[in-house]
Amino acid sequence: MDAREILLQVQKGQVSVEEAEQYFRRQPFEEMGFAKLDTHRKIRSGFAEVIFCSGKSDAHLLDIFGRLYESDGEVFGTRATPSQYEIIREKYPQTQYDSLSRIIKIEKPDKKRIGKIAVCTAGTADIPVAEEAAQTAEYFGSYVERIYDVGVCGIHRLLSRIETIQTANCIVAVAGMEGALASVMAGLVDKPIIGVPTSVGYGASMNGLSALLTMINSCANGISVVNIDNGYGAGYVSTQINRLVAGK
Repeated sequence: MDAREILLQVQKGQVSVEEAEQYFRRQPFEEMGFAKLDTHRKIRSGFAEVIFCSGKSDAHLLDIFGRLYESDGEVFGTRATPSQYEIIREKYPQTQYDSLSRIIKIEKPDKKRIGKIAVCTAGTADIPVAEEAAQTAEYFGSYVERIYDVGVCGIHRLLSRIETIQTANCIVAVAGMEGALASVMAGLVDKPIIGVPTSVGYGASMNGLSALLTMINSCANGISVVNIDNGYGAGYVSTQINRLVAGK
């Protein structure tokens, strides 16, 4: 539970003052020896800590996943492998895993989603990164409209969905190759655009560097750019923008 939930339960008489006092006496992180879980991050920033699963040992990941779930009633991890999912599911059968985005999570049921974020891709090969962005935004409470395969080599595909895109509070443009989608979209809408360069492309794309350079050198205004393949970062920032517009 976060601080607000504790205080509301005290107000309703569901938690005693002494129990609430014990909660607030806790350190702002939980020491695990191999990790220090930032259990107060949601209080400070509005977003709970997320697990970057890649590179973690099975035992460490299982312990971290369990502690965060027990602390907040839900947990979210990125870049998880199928084998990591199997290990976690054995202890937490309610765990969900998406092999496309490599997201692993336990989510509270009936979560309310606000506002609107449009997550768009240039091509089908960009969808795994786009799904990381979309599912991150959804987990943090944003409504997401997915608009995939609308790259610049067939501009009519993008224009056919432009009215939907223009109604979003924020737009995530996911593109590899030369990464032109963000620039084109910025010239068509009056909303902030988060460019996500992907490592999709042939040799001279340099594993996403070409798309990154295109996006940060764009002559179109209103574009911010996250790191190559960083769908999570785009989902996070787009949710911050969406919350501001929605007044939440």
